Amino acid sequence: MTRPDVTVVVAVYNTMPYLTECLNSLVGQSIGHDRLQVVAVDDGSTDDSGKELDRFAQRYPDVFTVVHQPNSGGPAAPSNRALELATGRFVYFIGSDDYLGEEALERMVACADANESDVVVGKMVGTNGRYVHQKLYTGNRDVTLDDSELPFTLANTKLFRRELVEKYGLRFPEDMPVGSDQPFTIEACVRARKISVISDYTCYYAVKRGDASNITYRANHLARLRCVQRIMEHTAALIPAGPRRDAVFKRHFDWELTKLLQKDFPALDADTRRQVCEGVGALVDTYFTDGLRDGTGVKRRVRFGLARSGAVEELTRAIAEETAHGAPPFLLEGARAFAAYPGFRDPAVGLDDRWYEVLGETVAGRLSAGTRLESADWEQHGAELSAVVNLRVGITGDISSAVVALAQGAMPQSADKPGARKLPGDAARPKRVGTLTTGAAEDGGTLLTARIPLAPTRSKRGVRLYVDVAGSTYEIPVRTEGQPMPLARRWGSDEPHRVAANTNTKGRLVITTAPLREPKSGVGARLRRTLSRSKRK
Repeated sequence: MTRPDVTVVVAVYNTMPYLTECLNSLVGQSIGHDRLQVVAVDDGSTDDSGKELDRFAQRYPDVFTVVHQPNSGGPAAPSNRALELATGRFVYFIGSDDYLGEEALERMVACADANESDVVVGKMVGTNGRYVHQKLYTGNRDVTLDDSELPFTLANTKLFRRELVEKYGLRFPEDMPVGSDQPFTIEACVRARKISVISDYTCYYAVKRGDASNITYRANHLARLRCVQRIMEHTAALIPAGPRRDAVFKRHFDWELTKLLQKDFPALDADTRRQVCEGVGALVDTYFTDGLRDGTGVKRRVRFGLARSGAVEELTRAIAEETAHGAPPFLLEGARAFAAYPGFRDPAVGLDDRWYEVLGETVAGRLSAGTRLESADWEQHGAELSAVVNLRVGITGDISSAVVALAQGAMPQSADKPGARKLPGDAARPKRVGTLTTGAAEDGGTLLTARIPLAPTRSKRGVRLYVDVAGSTYEIPVRTEGQPMPLARRWGSDEPHRVAANTNTKGRLVITTAPLREPKSGVGARLRRTLSRSKRK
């Protein structure tokens, strides 16, 4: 029998009806049946998955090898069993609820042969609402773990040269209920001569099941913590301390460990919270270098710091308060800004200011979320009219840089998602016009009262807050938040104008001014203008 080019490994447990589409995508591969082996291991399924595997094996006996075994509790054991039966030059792993693009295997094998690659990463996308990190797929290229987004794509759904797998005895740890593919993938990438990425063809479609029954979604906090500990210990044994290791561990701090300290953390029982805090704290103490700390956003950094200090109650309160009320105000002290989470400058917690400081990150979204309109009105003195805008803003301390102004034109499209933007360094910053007074807000932050003089002209301008935070200027559109708008007003006698405050389609406050006496139009008006110009000549 001719040796196949690629063995596809399918670990199966209760994935009907998704399994059928997965298997159909394999037998429909353009690489052809003579170059393909499929080894599918039924890990004690209790639905019809085993029967479906047998049906395909009966129909395609030269392609399929099917093994049935008692349930092992995870995908590691069936994947290891399949590796023992693999005969292809390459091995490829697919989730039994996912499917491949028709040319996926042919393209990946061709790439590996042409480039002498030991690992090939084919473009992967999510379906049915499943999230898949996309930043790796910026072009067909060769990458390493420390010069790309590869650490954020550590699933085993890749093409591996089987000679590499067997040379280093790569297998999946069978005592890890989740994340067992990461030690395998990380070690393969560390030991590979070359890793190539295919970005111009979608090779893999990752499906989110309607019932979210995948084991990744079912594992509890402590099980996930133990698995992350194992992954990081395995990685540390492969990669010496330094920037290369930090590049991999950034993923584990940003994803796996962050997920343990989310809004569901306060609802855990006290003992579980303590154990999670101790486990995360130990990993922070061991692997969270100064470089990783300073490159991590303040929200995550504070939570890691509180875990490291064993401040379980402060950590619980920080998460619960942010979930309920949003991020705490930023304390501005000169060119520095701090997020005033629980434990800030508390000697009992013992964290230095660096843990709470905004360090080069963009905080546009958080500034926008902390800015809300309290009221809007008009203030008239004789012929002079001003808009009076009262705002609650999520900043305290030295807020002398704050300016509330009217801005002409729409903000860039890139500013729509966070509702604010960091201005480019060379951007013009509006100067304060009118007056600005401040006071303390009841729920933290600062109350700003801006009196903005209005000019008798035709204009439509948005009300925006500008403020300097950690050396950058932010532009924040003011949202009306359902507040009542003042009635439109007429002002001026010689040239009367009308002013109105409205909410635009994005929920932002807009001030419109226009003359009440519109210039006449039509043939007669044009004729009068022509005659007037003729007389002046």
